[in-house]
Amino acid sequence: MKRSGRGLAWWQVGLMALTTGMTMALCVCLGSVSIPLGETLETIGLALLGRPQQGQTASIVLSIRLPRVLCTALVGASLALCGGAMQGLLRNPLADGSTMGVSSGAALGAVVAMMLGLSFPGFALGATVALAMLFAFVSLILILSFTYLLDSSLSTNTIILTGVIFSMFASSMMSLLITFSGDKLKSITFWTMGSLAGSSYENALVLAVALLACGALLLGLSRELNAFAVGEDHARHLGVNVRGVKLAVLGAVSVLIGVSVSIGGTIGFVGLVVPHILRMITGPNHARLLPATLFGGATFLCLSDLCGRMILRPIELPIGVITSLVGSAVFAVVFYRTRRAGQGSC
Repeated sequence: MKRSGRGLAWWQVGLMALTTGMTMALCVCLGSVSIPLGETLETIGLALLGRPQQGQTASIVLSIRLPRVLCTALVGASLALCGGAMQGLLRNPLADGSTMGVSSGAALGAVVAMMLGLSFPGFALGATVALAMLFAFVSLILILSFTYLLDSSLSTNTIILTGVIFSMFASSMMSLLITFSGDKLKSITFWTMGSLAGSSYENALVLAVALLACGALLLGLSRELNAFAVGEDHARHLGVNVRGVKLAVLGAVSVLIGVSVSIGGTIGFVGLVVPHILRMITGPNHARLLPATLFGGATFLCLSDLCGRMILRPIELPIGVITSLVGSAVFAVVFYRTRRAGQGSC
């Protein structure tokens, strides 16, 4: 792709959307029972036309796989967009919800809601989503505040170290809660490994609304995030409301991570892997990078979920296991390059 100061061209957006759509279609077709693409598309088309269908194919496609793939794509897009925005805001290539401990904080909030059996009237998942968002935002504020006390420059190493410490604390608290979870032990334990099995259209709707609102906000701040790349002082000289942008980005990221974690569990490294790979293709301009992360994140997580379903079928691997395997390798490479770059500049 040609690098420029402008956003993505219409054909680039179309190509990414087509790739993501084809990947989602493939994920609906494949599984423990494979269904031909034509039959899958026909089933979905008839459902959109409001024509009732019977049989095993309709049950598998419409009740199980389609809502799961929709939720997977939306979670992947949300987490990748959060990673790209956080990396731009903090000028840190290792910033991500999982590496900074925000996902662990959101997971802790969700587990608290599950343990207490909290729910909103008419929306059983509402309390879980709300507590996950709240804990994600508080976690992010605590991590950055503690990091600033240790290192006012908010260096990469200090942020990551603080995030690791907070993740360990949040994980220990979750383990303590899970110990007393009783009959909820199995479901909560599997959920913490990251899984979108059993997703519903209601989950997809919640994810879509959150991504539409918060995603539009983050995409609209692309110019401001570009200014942050040179430093906060430079951004101020350009007329950027630094404090306002920080709060807006952190708030949007907390909402997206909270909603994603409450529905899909702890799915790590998506926000690290996808923006890092796409940055090498689109360049650092956030007007191009952030839209690309939406499609890239959806594609990456859908393929990860497909691998989890296909590698040992009929046994299903949690999606968090797949993303962690890929993400840990990318994390090591990025961290190594960051250290080498830092030593070279000394």
